[in-house]
Amino acid sequence: METFKHSRSLHGFVLFALTATVSKGLACEAPSSPQCFRRNEEESVYICEWGFHTIKSDVMFDLYFNNSSNSKATFVNLKENRTEIIEEKLTVGYEVDFWVEAHVGNSSCTSLTSSGVLVRSVKYDAPQNILVSWSGNNLSLSWPAAGEHPALAEVWFRQYEHSTESWDKKLINTTYEASMYKIIVVNLVKRSAYWVQIRHQSTRAQTPLWSNWSPVIIVPAELEHKPEVTSKTKRINGTRKVTLTWKPTPHAATPNGVNYSVNDTHSSRGCPCKRKSHETSTNSYTVYVSYSAVNITVTARNAAGESPRAIIQVPAASAANLKICDKMLMDEKIKKRTCLEFYELRDADLKPESVMTLTARRQRKEKQTINKNMKDFTRYLYFEHRCDDGKPQTVKMCLFYKKEGVPNKEPDDFTVVAETHNSASLSWKAISHEHQRGFLTHYNLCSEKISPQDGKKECFNVSASATKHHLKDLTPGAKYSISLAGVTRAGEGRSATQTITTLPEKPANVWLSFGLLLAFFLLSTCCTVVLKRIKNKIFPPVPIPVIPDFIPRQPESEGAVGSMYRGFVFSNEGAALVGYGGKRDELKVFFCSQQEMWERKEEVHELTLHQIVAEQKSVSEETSFREWDDRTNEHLEAERSDSAGSDDECSSLDSTDPTLRETKMTELEQVENELAMLIYKNGLVFDVKSESPNHSDC
Repeated sequence: METFKHSRSLHGFVLFALTATVSKGLACEAPSSPQCFRRNEEESVYICEWGFHTIKSDVMFDLYFNNSSNSKATFVNLKENRTEIIEEKLTVGYEVDFWVEAHVGNSSCTSLTSSGVLVRSVKYDAPQNILVSWSGNNLSLSWPAAGEHPALAEVWFRQYEHSTESWDKKLINTTYEASMYKIIVVNLVKRSAYWVQIRHQSTRAQTPLWSNWSPVIIVPAELEHKPEVTSKTKRINGTRKVTLTWKPTPHAATPNGVNYSVNDTHSSRGCPCKRKSHETSTNSYTVYVSYSAVNITVTARNAAGESPRAIIQVPAASAANLKICDKMLMDEKIKKRTCLEFYELRDADLKPESVMTLTARRQRKEKQTINKNMKDFTRYLYFEHRCDDGKPQTVKMCLFYKKEGVPNKEPDDFTVVAETHNSASLSWKAISHEHQRGFLTHYNLCSEKISPQDGKKECFNVSASATKHHLKDLTPGAKYSISLAGVTRAGEGRSATQTITTLPEKPANVWLSFGLLLAFFLLSTCCTVVLKRIKNKIFPPVPIPVIPDFIPRQPESEGAVGSMYRGFVFSNEGAALVGYGGKRDELKVFFCSQQEMWERKEEVHELTLHQIVAEQKSVSEETSFREWDDRTNEHLEAERSDSAGSDDECSSLDSTDPTLRETKMTELEQVENELAMLIYKNGLVFDVKSESPNHSDC
């Protein structure tokens, strides 16, 4: 607020009227009334400034001061509308009048006159470098102080999304801390961005003037949450490439941009490469780390502050199957861009907090510290790193002890899992790294029989990585004392013991095994037979029909009449020819093996068939049948004598006794009936029963 009084004396009024008239005639625009002040209460330099608008460059200004004693001070030929004047050239303790005259070419314009005591006027510079931060829904604003005492501030603000709305205004007294002014604007929305501008004035000056307005700044929303970071690790020749990605921050927090800071514990310790600051405005970044454990932090920053840190823990490379260190650089001079790290191992848990670092820059002091802090009987993981093209690279990784000892604890949970008459299964838990106190070379397992007769103690080594063992060749029904102890290069540690009793041997077990074997054999045999029968039932064998050649014998006598054949009967063993003989009451049945029938060739003979009529045949017919039958019988007898003793020969059945003729005819009729009723079994049977009483069919 301006408090100067614009006095118009008669002289001034006349001068102003004349100047205005001349200026109007010459089209000259008068400057604004000048202001003269100090920047703060302790300053001895006064600043006078005024406003003037022109497009011409040859403008000159004259500044006039006039006090009550008509003492004048004039500062002419000023090229700017602002000047600084030391206190000695002015009358500062009394009220003075001052004005400005502008010269543009041949024209002159004079401003209105201002009056006041110069020493009382203080005007601060406009607030600059404003810092903002959120605390809940309260916005804190701070900037460099213009003096050593609190000031009065006027704040204008409105939401970033509502840029067309009117400004909210507040007058707030500042606090003064560490050369900074600070105010708090309450009851805002922290998830929203704001436009803000500030001006301030002194609270100690008698005539305080408002400073100019600060530049309009954008206050982003608060970063409430830490970045959601994911990582992917890839090994590349002793170096691990860690690619980090994270989700974008909310839009209200990024109106003027967000930067991300990425740091890791390697860089912070300068091992082995120099410390670097990793800054990015993107949502991804790649960091190269060594094989040792490292923590990587990601923090988002905007004008209102920073987010909580996101911590990504990258564990050390796998310590499994590591070798014992054969040589280390502890006693040698460490070269530049080389560093060593020592991790204390407790149950294989590698923690970055427990690391001891040895660098080339401070190796003498750090070696003394490491030797003093390193413990005996404690396992350490040794890393040797180098800086290769700005990337940390691990060239060696191994295990070591400063001093080894024997295990101070027995294996845990040493138990007997199962016992038999001559063996036992044992199991246990490995001794932890903390209690091994040295490199475990093996376990010493001993067994000693304590009953019924004391035996010799037997010991043997078990692999250090084993957690179970099967103990064999024990005596049935005996009692044993079993002990297990871990062994390091320094010696054998504490033992875990167990007492076991093997089961007595049972002879019945042998007979039981034999019986089970026999039962299995019988069962398999029965199953084979049953399955074969089932197979025959489901898939019966298909017989091959056999129709062998049959050549009946010709009668020796040309006048004899041949027998009348009724048919064939076939079987798997051979074929039978059935017919009537030369006599009316005789039945001829010929058997012939398959082999003989197959070897004979087919011959066709003339055959005369006659109807048989009992008790009514003529003598000639009867004679013919008898003669044919006799010749046939003689022929068959001759063949029988030629092929006697053979199993496959042909045989005939002939009955020539007259007294049995009637009986034979009856048997013949029965045979005919039986032949008519034959069915298929183990071969093929052809029904050859005559369909007519004349027996004309074969």
